[in-house]
Amino acid sequence: MQTDPAGHGPPPPYDSGVRVVSLLPSATEIVFALGRGDDLVGVTFECDYPPDARSRRVVSTSALPEGLTPAQIDTEVTARIAAGEDLYRLDADALAELDADVVLTQDLCAVCAVDVDRVDDALEYLGCSAEVVTLDPRNLREVLRSILDVGAVLGASDEARATVALLDERLAALETALEGHTPRSVLLLEWTDPPFSAGHWVPDLLDAGGGDPIEADPGADSRRIDWATVGSAKADVVLVAPCGFHLDASFDLARDLVAGRRQPPDAEVWAVDADSYFVRPGPRVVDGAELVAQILHPDLMGAPDADRARRVETPSGG
Repeated sequence: MQTDPAGHGPPPPYDSGVRVVSLLPSATEIVFALGRGDDLVGVTFECDYPPDARSRRVVSTSALPEGLTPAQIDTEVTARIAAGEDLYRLDADALAELDADVVLTQDLCAVCAVDVDRVDDALEYLGCSAEVVTLDPRNLREVLRSILDVGAVLGASDEARATVALLDERLAALETALEGHTPRSVLLLEWTDPPFSAGHWVPDLLDAGGGDPIEADPGADSRRIDWATVGSAKADVVLVAPCGFHLDASFDLARDLVAGRRQPPDAEVWAVDADSYFVRPGPRVVDGAELVAQILHPDLMGAPDADRARRVETPSGG
């Protein structure tokens, strides 16, 4: 049975020791943040945080060839979606052996995880009674609410409420620190070849960090834009945060952007660790908001750590 906590209220809690499979890196992070890492028995190939997640059985892998460029990935993904083909491989044998009680997944983005219908079909085929819980946050408040939903499922509601309270305190402290400071215009690219705008909860992070998001669609899907739009954007800062990339790979793509002189004139260009702090809707998105504040307002917040964000030298020396 599929449960949608956001739409129908939280499902009943399970006893401690429930066996959990996470098909989302963000859900994996939430499970660990709530102190239920020992209950996690299966993850995806992308679940790399916390490091202990890597020791769990991998039940979902990418169906895309390795070594593709961003442009090739976009072409491959577009073609596969148009043809109704899968972007991920679900290991049905592993699911059967793990005998999960709960499977955490999403139905928000076909590019981000196994299609929820495929999960339902696999469990039905295996005769598995695991409950499939979909987490589909579209804004920052819903990201935090999804932590409460997972807590309810895992019998960790108290831990979830405490976790969300701490995250809310940090967001409130950030708002106080930035009070009265003029927002800086910022263009965030969730993909670079072709360029995609910021969507879902990401514009909320920019706003919370003292930014004025440009070409952003809060709560909506990220959308493809053209290079003319990028180059003419009235942005003080461009953040390169491609989905699926950590800092080093993001920095390479940001340098390509600058080398091609595709950024707006006089804009600072920064690469960020997108997977850790922006595109995965888990507890660390609050780190992302704080990171935005450090990039945009270092006079107030201090400079960002070099392992989280890195500025790219522009031809004008910026």
